Amino acid sequence: MRALLFLDVDGTLLPFGAVGPYPVHEPAVPLYEPGHPLLTRVDPALGARLRSLGCALVWATTWGEDANTVLSPWLGLPRLPLVDWPDSDEAAETGLHWKTRPLVSWAAGRPFVWVDDEVTEADRAWVAAHHRGRALVHRVAHQVGLTDADFAVLEAWLARGEE
Repeated sequence: MRALLFLDVDGTLLPFGAVGPYPVHEPAVPLYEPGHPLLTRVDPALGARLRSLGCALVWATTWGEDANTVLSPWLGLPRLPLVDWPDSDEAAETGLHWKTRPLVSWAAGRPFVWVDDEVTEADRAWVAAHHRGRALVHRVAHQVGLTDADFAVLEAWLARGEE
């Protein structure tokens, strides 16, 4: 069963909070006009790298449909499924990230990777205790977004699932 890869945007694909200027990237598709003022911070090469992981990519972001209309073309990705977030925020009382329970529910036992800049050990422990499949909850440094080191972690985890 192909693993899911839940993708956050802000702080994961779109870096923020760093000191100094951010790199400015050109679009993957020639003549594509950015639909968001910060989109040039997102390296369009990340699209090919994410596809090369062999996972089923899923937007796990508050960007909603904008992830498909703005980010997918920038990254050279097709339209991706979107996680539909609940209206309540019961996780605030438990110390969990508000995405944790919905993502485990969405995965429905399938193996998954969740890349986000806000996950904590509490989220990892909850996923380990409540998800019946393999899962990697990986924190990304929001100042730089996904890096080669992050991809090495994802690739190693995915390779272990094929053994």
